[in-house]
Amino acid sequence: MPTFVKVANVSDLAPGKVKQITVGEKMIALCNVDGTFYALDNVCIHRGGPLGEGYLDGEKLECPWHAWQFNVKTGCLTVNAREKVPTYEVRIEGSDVFVSI
Repeated sequence: MPTFVKVANVSDLAPGKVKQITVGEKMIALCNVDGTFYALDNVCIHRGGPLGEGYLDGEKLECPWHAWQFNVKTGCLTVNAREKVPTYEVRIEGSDVFVSI
């Protein structure tokens, strides 16, 4: 059973923004897509770029190093759905954002 860890307040991340967070020993990219939060592994599968420093365009998170794009809901690479980064369940309780580890 997953453990949920508080990682932020809803007000910490405006819609359309992404940031790197640490959950346990993992670095995660936390994304706010129109008020819905998503969490993905922070490491791009291409060359290890920091996804949490990338650019959010709707449901697409773009790696800042080489522009590889991932769907924030599924973690799938947008040009090849067989390739993906891990995703993590997110829960909102009141104004707190929790991520499963």
